[in-house]
Amino acid sequence: MACLELSKGNLQAKFKEDQDACTLDGTVDMHGRPAIRTKSGRWVAGIIILLNQGLATLAFFGVGVNLVLFLTRVVGENNADAANSVSKWTGTVYIFSLIGALLSDSYWGRYKTCAIFQVIFVIGLVSLSLSSYLFLLMPRGCGDELTPCGAHSSMEMGLFYLSIYLVALGNGGYQPNIVSFGADQFDEENPKEGLSKVSFFSYFYLALNLGELFSNTILVYFEDEGIWALGFWVSAGSAFAALVLFLVGTPRYRHFKPSGNPLSRFSQVIVAAVKKWRVEVPSNAKDLYTVAGNDQSSTNGNRRILHTHGFKFLDKAAFISSRDFVDQNQCIRNPWRLCPITQVEEVKCILRLLPIWLCTIIYSVVFTQMASLFVEQGAVMKTTISNFRIPPASMSSFDILSVALFIFLYRRILDPLVGRIKKSDSKGLTELQRMGIGLVIAVMAMVSAGIVECYRLKYAIKDCKTCDGSSSLSIFWQIPQYAFIGASEVFMYVGQLEFFNAQTPDGLKSFGSALCMTSISLGNYVSSLLVSIVMKISTEDHMPGWIPGNLNKGHLDRFFFLLAALTTVDLVVYIGSAKWYKCIKLEGKFEEADEEDDIKV
Repeated sequence: MACLELSKGNLQAKFKEDQDACTLDGTVDMHGRPAIRTKSGRWVAGIIILLNQGLATLAFFGVGVNLVLFLTRVVGENNADAANSVSKWTGTVYIFSLIGALLSDSYWGRYKTCAIFQVIFVIGLVSLSLSSYLFLLMPRGCGDELTPCGAHSSMEMGLFYLSIYLVALGNGGYQPNIVSFGADQFDEENPKEGLSKVSFFSYFYLALNLGELFSNTILVYFEDEGIWALGFWVSAGSAFAALVLFLVGTPRYRHFKPSGNPLSRFSQVIVAAVKKWRVEVPSNAKDLYTVAGNDQSSTNGNRRILHTHGFKFLDKAAFISSRDFVDQNQCIRNPWRLCPITQVEEVKCILRLLPIWLCTIIYSVVFTQMASLFVEQGAVMKTTISNFRIPPASMSSFDILSVALFIFLYRRILDPLVGRIKKSDSKGLTELQRMGIGLVIAVMAMVSAGIVECYRLKYAIKDCKTCDGSSSLSIFWQIPQYAFIGASEVFMYVGQLEFFNAQTPDGLKSFGSALCMTSISLGNYVSSLLVSIVMKISTEDHMPGWIPGNLNKGHLDRFFFLLAALTTVDLVVYIGSAKWYKCIKLEGKFEEADEEDDIKV
């Protein structure tokens, strides 16, 4: 009986110890103390961040999804110029993500960075709402399909562009940090929380799309009817609610400490390796320099990275020589002559990620068509059912529904099925395999869009002089291309978020998320460049070009087929890059990185 009571006492003590245990991944609470597992993070903080993301996305897409129509109807730009303007603006949003990631990883931390950029986001939306209502929407009631707005002064246009680029700065700096900050709430050293962390990325992308669904249906309808000011004010209110909700969760969050400027750490590795270019690197990694107990400058409490083969030249930076220390006792190293293995491996990680990242840019070119040329294509199709008119931009709702459906199908059916086929305890498809599938579906989306355009031209209303490129083909024929884009996003963008978060060091998680955003940014710029090149070549000899103002006189189908061909080439390059890739190996991770995390051809 005494033994039984002792056993019960031990179990209770162990239970209390587990309840009060700190996280193992190095996260801290708001006071800088080690985070207690049961009192911080997990799904309480995760759900707050998911709701914040949904509201912020509603606010952003309340502006972004119909911006191309605002530029044509209110500002007075033509189709090609409006498509290019939207591509450049969207690209700038994601360029700003690099600024947010640098500030977060180096100095401010993810929480402070998210809060500051959300404030900028709210200011930009309020400014846009005021400038549109007071200056741009003149005369009153203009901005719908039938009533163009008047000319605008340079000051009015300057205020408009300042507002939308404040929105770009605020959303761009916030986006890469909020996804990384949400992932920080789950300790991947704990098996249960590690699984929750993987699920978080899917739910994060679902929250993003649900916020977009509201803006693409309700807000787009009002904006399409010319009630632009109301749509912009709703976006501003949603962004403010997201900010308040984010601040309410402050006591519950877990934090990683910023690791200092990564540019200086990378430069130190390159300089140290160049200075030792004649040194023969030992074959045994144990002979290379690791962080000493009194030298935490390169890790700042984050987990160490184990040595990997490849890029052997950089290993020279970790080779120890007598000239590498600034004191006689060899306790203080010169960081420009000797770098720890972890610091060297940080550089290797980024170099290995670059080929994969470059292959995602062409996919982003495909993705960005949904906010520009898909909308313009839909605007010249039959958009009425009885007396009700369907806003062309609201067709992206089918993309969002497709995302929700395929997230469910993947997580509940496909992933477990692949796991059983592989007959292993590991997850189903790897992130790299899913990204490859996303590229395949993207090709199908562009082929579908091209076929729809061929039939739209076949049923074009050629005798109507006031129709400006209309067709009798129903806009609902666009559903397949939107559905394909949505399915490809689940495999490409969710896989990409997981991949870059998992394969970047602890001190560069926001930078990993920013790589995803920058891929979208460059995709928009490449799209803009492609449109310009295609229009320049196709308008020679006084031809109307592939994407003229009147699409009935052009060949938008050829542009979609061109993108399908480019994506096919990109897929081939991607498969080669994925086969070459080697995974990061973190010290103490409860589950070893799968070194064969590549595409099986």
